[in-house]
Amino acid sequence: MKIRSTVCCALALALFPACGTEEAREELGAPPVVIASVEVRDLEDHIDATGELVAKERAQIASEVSGRITEILVDEGEAVEIAQVLLEVDPERRNLELADERAGFAEAKAALGEQEREYGRAKTLHGRGIASDAALDQAETDLALARSRTEAARAHLGVAERAVRDASVRAPFAGLIARREVSRGEFVNVGQTLFELVALDPVEVEFHLAERDSARVVVGQEVRVTVAPFPDEIFRGVVTVISPTIDVRTRTLRVKAQIDNRDGRLRPGLFARADLGIALREGVLLVPEEAVLLRADGSIVFRRGEGNRVERVVVETGEHRGGQVEIARGLAPGDQVVTRGQAGLVDDALISPRNADGSPVTTAVSAVGDAAEIIP
Repeated sequence: MKIRSTVCCALALALFPACGTEEAREELGAPPVVIASVEVRDLEDHIDATGELVAKERAQIASEVSGRITEILVDEGEAVEIAQVLLEVDPERRNLELADERAGFAEAKAALGEQEREYGRAKTLHGRGIASDAALDQAETDLALARSRTEAARAHLGVAERAVRDASVRAPFAGLIARREVSRGEFVNVGQTLFELVALDPVEVEFHLAERDSARVVVGQEVRVTVAPFPDEIFRGVVTVISPTIDVRTRTLRVKAQIDNRDGRLRPGLFARADLGIALREGVLLVPEEAVLLRADGSIVFRRGEGNRVERVVVETGEHRGGQVEIARGLAPGDQVVTRGQAGLVDDALISPRNADGSPVTTAVSAVGDAAEIIP
């Protein structure tokens, strides 16, 4: 026993040659803390998001002419086909205006013909030396004016023809009348809303993905969607739209997927859950959740350094899973962090490392001849 005690004392003196110094006393009085190593693992992420169903086509149909509504041919909830007439805005008045413009155009064409003949006579007389240069110039000017009046009359006629077509309000696409805003006999102005039209087949689901998942979605990717009215049914869709930018306020990416809805059961506005499947992330750094502290400058950890001194490190965290948190930036594989006892620590503080069960982290010493090796 005396020999063993003597050897232990000799080893202690070899490791701490200045046992009586203040540095040694400081290490002996260091606060005990639990440390853990940074783990490197491959994680399987289930990419899902929440959003809502939206109509692929949705329009507020407004009047393009003013007048009194003389006929309403559809009502709310009715299905309509593309180009189907929905409503009439005083077509009789538009037809009268069209007849008036046609007459004006015919008159302008007749005046133009007459002016062309007058110009021809003036040109002939001028060639014979009978008409003066001024008479020929005046004939040219009158011909130009007649042509301008004819073009103006032609344009007015086109506007009247367009007004006749616009008096019959038609559906721009096939869909359902979601809302009717006017009644028969009501006078409407240009731009006043008449109907709300929606197309329900196909329907779209719009959702947002976290910034870290933005690189894992591509156009054409399958999406499985569930909605509350049909909790046990999965509706399959395909990603059709990916926003080119990240929302700077929410740090999310807007995505749309298209779903077949021939039976019309899916309705715009429904809350939806979108599942994009499983993605594998390799080499993810993980530390126990209790190692991360929230401070004014962000999330921090205390990393064990040389001589059992700690370094205060600001880290960027990611996903939380099973009591561990992902470290996206700030640590490296092989680092050791304080998981318990770090509340009162400061940068460069001396610590007494402990295992998870509270026992001291021992150092094994092996000697070969006069050399000694310390194995942590």
